[in-house]
Amino acid sequence: MRAYNPLSVDELGRNAARALMAYPSAKLPPDESFNGAGVYTIHYQGAFPAYADMGDQEPIYVGKADPQGKRQGRDATRQTTPVLLRRISEHAGSIQSAENLALDDFRCRWLVLDPVWISLTEQVLIAEYRPIWNVLVDGFGHHDQGRTRRNQKRSRWDTLHPGRGWAAHSQDNADSADTIMAAISAHRGET
Repeated sequence: MRAYNPLSVDELGRNAARALMAYPSAKLPPDESFNGAGVYTIHYQGAFPAYADMGDQEPIYVGKADPQGKRQGRDATRQTTPVLLRRISEHAGSIQSAENLALDDFRCRWLVLDPVWISLTEQVLIAEYRPIWNVLVDGFGHHDQGRTRRNQKRSRWDTLHPGRGWAAHSQDNADSADTIMAAISAHRGET
């Protein structure tokens, strides 16, 4: 049986993902100011060995920024704050903190969406592209958890890319940087 529903939830998510990826990548963080919530991709184009030869259509990270007040059940349809731009800019700060990455090697794409489509589109993008920093090198999107949670292990991202001051106070990750690099090579089909 051949069946296609252009209005299925999955297809609607794929449509938003295609719309995002159709835009040209831009400097990270973007120069332009904009309001709204939505999804974004970050792309690497530098010489760090584990990520060498990543193309502009292969995100290293996919993320989302929900509207303020969504978790409290407030009206999330009005998007008058730059929540998406702020989230992308936070990531630029994390990259700048890393001792072995250069912000100039990164690009991004973003798409302002109605809140109902944000999580779905993020899920579709992660399933489609399996970005390294989402599925293998966790921790890029983390914020400082404060002194009370310093007994947690350092993330794989902070192990591989040291430099965020707050992450240095966490306990060592069970995986070394070399172990993480080998896992990335396997993920990218290089072994």
